[in-house]
Amino acid sequence: MNTRSTTLVVVLVLLGLVAYSSVFVVNEWESAIRFAVGKFDRSDFKPGIHFKVPLYHQVRKFDRRILTYDAPEQRYLTKDRTPLIVDYYVKWRISDVEKFFTTMRGSEAAAVNRFNAIVNKGLLDAFGRRTEWEVISKDRAEVMRNITLKAREQVRDFGIEIVDVRTKLIELPKETFEKIYQRMRSDRLKEANERRAQGRGEAERIRAEADKERKIMLAEAYRESQQRRGEGDAKAAEIYARAFRRNPEFYAFYRSLEAYRRSFEREGDVLVLEPDSDFFKYFNRVAPGRGR
Repeated sequence: MNTRSTTLVVVLVLLGLVAYSSVFVVNEWESAIRFAVGKFDRSDFKPGIHFKVPLYHQVRKFDRRILTYDAPEQRYLTKDRTPLIVDYYVKWRISDVEKFFTTMRGSEAAAVNRFNAIVNKGLLDAFGRRTEWEVISKDRAEVMRNITLKAREQVRDFGIEIVDVRTKLIELPKETFEKIYQRMRSDRLKEANERRAQGRGEAERIRAEADKERKIMLAEAYRESQQRRGEGDAKAAEIYARAFRRNPEFYAFYRSLEAYRRSFEREGDVLVLEPDSDFFKYFNRVAPGRGR
């Protein structure tokens, strides 16, 4: 290769480098600022290919899509002095790249610190004016909507737009959970003891009523049995009376047999009487030799 060819190649390479460094591309999701010797020059670039002067112009690009800042958990006190752990996130984007660079020096971290302080103060004030139940369920959506609107208004001059502020989690601290659990356990034990006491009282009442009813039933049964027995005795006496009137001798004989049977029912019974007693009246009348 001769000197002319080498020189031509070098020139072409240099021209290529100059052409490459004179062009920059802005994507659809990007915003760009062009500086001229370190000073702001232009920021209204549309997506596409643009030109710059090498070494004279510098270009810085920024993401203009919606970004998400996931804030660390924070502790807030409600109006009723209840501590709550809140986990929230912020949706934001760069709305004016020139203002953003001027006020935040183009630093996303600085922007996050600025709007996070605003959101954090908004949450602190909102929770301090409401009770636990209001911030958790009743006014939760309204609180976050108001904070979003206020934060959006306050960061507008920084070239930032707050799209949305949402809570991911609102819960009680662990130590508060333990206290609530112990209180609930104590309440349940108290309720259980009260119900046991009520049950024992009800059992005693039912037992007393059952015992009273049993005694009444036994008394009625005894009264009825005595009445029936009296009626039976009266009926038997009537039958005995009729039998006595009809045949007194047979009646006396039958009664004597009943007395003999009852006197010698159990084996080993002994009855001591005089031989000529009236108890053996019918035995003595039996003729000798006619025992069968």
